[in-house]
Amino acid sequence: MIERILNMFTTVSNESHGSLLVVLLIGVVFGGIIQYTRIDKFEKIAGFAMLRDTTIVKLLFLAIGLASIGLYFMIQAGYASYHPKPLILGGIIVGGILFGASMAIMGKCPGTGPVSIAEGRVDVLVGAIGGILGGLVFTVYYDFFHKIMGESLGKITLFDYFHGHETALILVFGIFLSIVSFLIPLKQEFDEADLEQLKN
Repeated sequence: MIERILNMFTTVSNESHGSLLVVLLIGVVFGGIIQYTRIDKFEKIAGFAMLRDTTIVKLLFLAIGLASIGLYFMIQAGYASYHPKPLILGGIIVGGILFGASMAIMGKCPGTGPVSIAEGRVDVLVGAIGGILGGLVFTVYYDFFHKIMGESLGKITLFDYFHGHETALILVFGIFLSIVSFLIPLKQEFDEADLEQLKN
């Protein structure tokens, strides 16, 4: 068990994510954006789930669109690298259900959770500890879970279907999502007053 856990840290450290300073800087910027847009607040995530608040949707579309273009050209220039994960349908289905149920219970996701913990949210800290323990169980008993998840279909990407047109594909994809983010009307109807009404 100890050996498997140590191998997990070794694998992560060899992923070539860049210098710790760059990773820390990106994390600070990311956390600042989350706090500025208030998407770490329960009412924002609840409003998103009930389609009464589009702040998160707009932010996600814009972030994915811009990050797709930026990451692609950084990879081409040799400043970044990415590691597609294998397509395992059983794992995606089970993981999606667990992720959705956990997000509904906690009202947080892995991106907004650490920001809430930094703001002093003890309930989110408990959830994060549970997530770490869950990851530990998955790592230790990976061979068992691997049988449940099913066979790997390989590392499939969109580039496999548009070979030779990668640059055009990523530009169309990124620009399209960015435009959609601006076209989605901004709705912020779900505020603290609505939250209090729900509690009562």
